[in-house]
Amino acid sequence: MTTEALAGFLPIILLFVIFYFMLVRPQQQQQKKRKEMLSSLQKGDRVVSIGGIYGMIKELTEDTVILRVADNVNIKMARAGIDRILED
Repeated sequence: MTTEALAGFLPIILLFVIFYFMLVRPQQQQQKKRKEMLSSLQKGDRVVSIGGIYGMIKELTEDTVILRVADNVNIKMARAGIDRILED
């Protein structure tokens, strides 16, 4: 390969490197943080669902969460439906 051919591929290679550091890597870090948050859920945590429902975790299983949203009102939802844990 000549240096001219290598110089022709350099902008494409540079574009892929920029694409990786601007889009792929931050997305992977965000997914890792979300997975850690979902695995750290505990009974009694106050959370917000993806749909905007505020509640307190009453029960946990591997795939589901039962949220207490009001007196005698419980909602069963997917664990992945939790958006964030509220800090008291």
